[in-house]
Amino acid sequence: MSEAIPLPPELTGRLGFVHRLPVAAPLPPGRHDLGLFDTRDAVLVVPEGLVPGRPVPLVVLFHGGGGSATRILPMLEAHAQAERFLLLVPQSLLPTWDLVIGGHGPDRERVSEALAAVQARFPLDPTRFVFAGHSDGGSYALSLGLANGDAVTHIIASSAGFLSVHAQVGAPRIFVSHGTRDEQIPIARSARPHVAQLRAAGYAVTSVEYDGPHAHQPEIVAQAVAFAMG
Repeated sequence: MSEAIPLPPELTGRLGFVHRLPVAAPLPPGRHDLGLFDTRDAVLVVPEGLVPGRPVPLVVLFHGGGGSATRILPMLEAHAQAERFLLLVPQSLLPTWDLVIGGHGPDRERVSEALAAVQARFPLDPTRFVFAGHSDGGSYALSLGLANGDAVTHIIASSAGFLSVHAQVGAPRIFVSHGTRDEQIPIARSARPHVAQLRAAGYAVTSVEYDGPHAHQPEIVAQAVAFAMG
């Protein structure tokens, strides 16, 4: 009987990220297009008050289906300023993330390039390396984060619709939130079974259900930030 051939790491969502020291000058405070891609470039928010040379937390925020960096930034931009973490917002090449459409592909590569660009300019805190997202972005954060749990320390999944994991690495802490009145992605076939599966697999999961539709709620987002930065 022949042995199963393991999938190449890139097909399982592995990013190949390893913490390294920066090699270029940091960017000043503000929003920055990273200049990596001709269309749908990655955006980085640098808060005021970073201490030069001190490791800084990084949150990677993934937009929902049909979304963009501009539309998802308000979810966390004020928190990035208040808590002084870098906020990286990649954008999918197509209207939603490749994993939603058919598997890991160009979006995984684009995320990897964006992470390398940020790492080249800032020392990153290895204890606060967060993947977050809403809707399709929450699904992507959860799936990609679990495949890269040797680097990702926390995952924030808001109103995520699915969980697709081809590699289980490390033990990131997970915050799952979902509205009980979500008609687009009903909680009974998404967050509740996801939380049960994750806990059965040994992950530490904080689950928050709230009385609301398919939209992130400011007070729940604040809880998620405290979970990741506390």
